[in-house]
Amino acid sequence: MRLGLALPTFGSAARPEGILRVCRTAEDMGYDSLWTGDRVLAPPVPGASYSSGDGEMPRAYENHMDPLVALTFAASHATRVQLGTSTLNGLWLPPIMLARALTTLDLLSQGRLIVGLGLGWMPDEYTAVSVPWKGRGARLDETLDVLEEYWASDVFSHEGPLFTIPETVVGLKPRRRPGPPCCSRRSHPADCAASAGGSAAGCPWRCRSRT
Repeated sequence: MRLGLALPTFGSAARPEGILRVCRTAEDMGYDSLWTGDRVLAPPVPGASYSSGDGEMPRAYENHMDPLVALTFAASHATRVQLGTSTLNGLWLPPIMLARALTTLDLLSQGRLIVGLGLGWMPDEYTAVSVPWKGRGARLDETLDVLEEYWASDVFSHEGPLFTIPETVVGLKPRRRPGPPCCSRRSHPADCAASAGGSAAGCPWRCRSRT
């Protein structure tokens, strides 16, 4: 069994010294991995109920760090453990920017990145980053296509229904080839049903193991 710890990137413990303490604990006690979540807003009254418990958003989210920056900081202070996102809201950056950020982190961490991508649960956050809430399942699928193509190509371009990326040379390569392990899941039944011919049961994880 492999065990991981959550980095303190939310709430009052979200400070450099808190991250350092958890990094040292993970390394010293033999934990396998460190993980971050992702928030960009903490409304007093969110536009949707929280996805577990009593539906109330944890107030710890009112203080939130950037997950990729936090993992980069952790990578420089923990040299053995894997570093994962659980989950990173994969639509809040344009796919080419996301590809660059993830590739950089995998390279700087010496190939220890595990990418978990999700869709989130709060429409307010999509409004804040100017990304449509509707159709996000298809948007995430195409984002995954861009990541795969970017990691596999020396010369890359993409023409899809949602994103167009002109041809570019890709000199930046992840340490773990052809790319870091990447898993995602649609988290809303309407999106699942839309791509499963109307049945929300057809909503599997889309996972790519790159070991």
